Amino acid sequence: MKNIIATPYINQTPKYPTGCESVSAVMLLQYLGYSITPEEFIDIYLEKKAFEKKEGILYGPDPNKYFCGSPYDENSFGCYAPVLKRAIEKVVKEDYLIIDETDTDLEELKREYLDQGMPVIFWACIKMREPIVGPSWVLFETEEEFTWISNEHCMLLVGYDDEGYYFQDPDENRGLMHYEKKLVENRHKAQYNMAIGMKRK
Repeated sequence: MKNIIATPYINQTPKYPTGCESVSAVMLLQYLGYSITPEEFIDIYLEKKAFEKKEGILYGPDPNKYFCGSPYDENSFGCYAPVLKRAIEKVVKEDYLIIDETDTDLEELKREYLDQGMPVIFWACIKMREPIVGPSWVLFETEEEFTWISNEHCMLLVGYDDEGYYFQDPDENRGLMHYEKKLVENRHKAQYNMAIGMKRK
């Protein structure tokens, strides 16, 4: 059994080295017929916040509220599902329901989305490497210390077969990639099981 959804592909590496979330969202939006570029998505719709050093201490945003840094900057980080959800909602307005599917089982994502011809924005680890704990910064809003889980990566989940899952991977022009089920599950869990789905209203 193999099910792969054919979607547009965008290579993030030359222009948007930390823009995997935005590029994955734009691949999905283009698949659905929206005429939008990664630059438009990043510059107009994505909420971003820069880091600051105060008295030798690094302060930064909460990745649940802002993109941490800039997708154009290779030394920036990324954002979590709530930030990307809000950005996509601004693009699609009333046409689609944007659903934060964090902690949704992969089998359910297959049934609810892939089997209905709808790709899923999916967090895992870049090249499916082991996650790395760190670095840390102090959050602007709460002054709590926050620790980033490095190797964070976002891809477009476009299909599956009996052995694993297929992704449009925007990193380094990699294109359609296949990864074994257990590896996908483990790397997804390392990034808090985050995913975003879209359903037509």
